[in-house]
Amino acid sequence: MTHKDLIVNAHLNMLGTLDGLLAKAATHEKGEALLGAKIADDMLPLSTQVRFLCNMPGEAMARLIGLDFTSREEDPETIAEAREMVAACKADIEGWSQQDFVGEDEQVELVIPNGMAFDLTAGEYVRDWAVPQFYFHATTAYAILRSEGLEIGKADFVGYMFKYLRQPAG
Repeated sequence: MTHKDLIVNAHLNMLGTLDGLLAKAATHEKGEALLGAKIADDMLPLSTQVRFLCNMPGEAMARLIGLDFTSREEDPETIAEAREMVAACKADIEGWSQQDFVGEDEQVELVIPNGMAFDLTAGEYVRDWAVPQFYFHATTAYAILRSEGLEIGKADFVGYMFKYLRQPAG
């Protein structure tokens, strides 16, 4: 599997998961208030997790295909808006996936908001930063919704696995 395959599939799979979680959240009694929910006071709310998850693919593509990308600064204000952001991001990824990616051994620079800078190959960047960070925020979004009483489980988080199912468990 190439670094391109890894990051494109990880992004599409988990954005599909996020959309499914948001669809369930839309029917929950807490509704739009879920967007402000946090796991802990010093963590960011669900709305910010959604924004991060919709920005991260573009930020990665800036390094991997030379995309001119500016991260969105505003969190979604409604669950419907969050779902629209996710759908637009998935469509963008589909388009970006048709581009040529830099070689796995090509150097990329990563500067994070606290000013730390890292030099990695494209393959290392995908494996050690972009995909783990993406999963961190997807897991955090899941955990926020679960802690707020949304009836979700592991099958909701890895629902994309059902495309590989040979036969129903039983």
